[in-house]
Amino acid sequence: MDGNKVSEWTAARVHVRMIRDNEEVVRLTTVLCYGDSNTFGYDPMTGMRYPKEIRWTGILASLLGEDFNVIEEGCNGRTTVTDDPIEGWKNGLDYLKPCLNSHRPVDIVILMLGTNDLKEVFHLTAAEIADNAGILVDVIQSFTKEKQGFMPKIILVSPPEIGKGMPGSVFASAFAPRSIEESKKFPENYRRVADSKGCIFFDAAQYIYPSDDDSLHLTPEAHRVLAEKLAEKVTAIRAE
Repeated sequence: MDGNKVSEWTAARVHVRMIRDNEEVVRLTTVLCYGDSNTFGYDPMTGMRYPKEIRWTGILASLLGEDFNVIEEGCNGRTTVTDDPIEGWKNGLDYLKPCLNSHRPVDIVILMLGTNDLKEVFHLTAAEIADNAGILVDVIQSFTKEKQGFMPKIILVSPPEIGKGMPGSVFASAFAPRSIEESKKFPENYRRVADSKGCIFFDAAQYIYPSDDDSLHLTPEAHRVLAEKLAEKVTAIRAE
């Protein structure tokens, strides 16, 4: 490489800057949002996707500003580590390493998975689901240390509760009534895992609740609130 120039590669969609010696190298802070349909931005009214300016990931990017690169990696139906019997490719563990490698260097990971693991077909408890989320944390930490030389800060998000109207929801065939009460046990179990693995814990249920339309997905207002609260966490990390 030319000694007078340095290539500073950042994550996907970030400009590569060619600079001369003695000039400051600027790299955007990459925030990877890894989740399910509520990270994808599923609209419970239409079954389609909210526009970027409504999705919490899009709002987060706007709030954080030009010094950050916010990457949306949400997939409808994604689980932590379990294979869906119909759509097995939605296993969050399988795609995690390719995702991290594609977007490296990753500075912060916002991990919000576990809701789909409450589907009756999996027969999992909140404690087991949290432990499975912990497996993802382990992979993030070990893989990034190997591939990019440092581990990102991880915000482990305890997912929102399953709404009390789930028995009448279009998703009732997948989520048994027990999922409502089990989802309320997420915070204590996700906090346990976050504490044990050195993650930053975030309880989404403290701030948001799913829509009345399907008792599973977020309203535009919930997306806004979630983005604002997560922006506070990310900003605090950046200030450290």
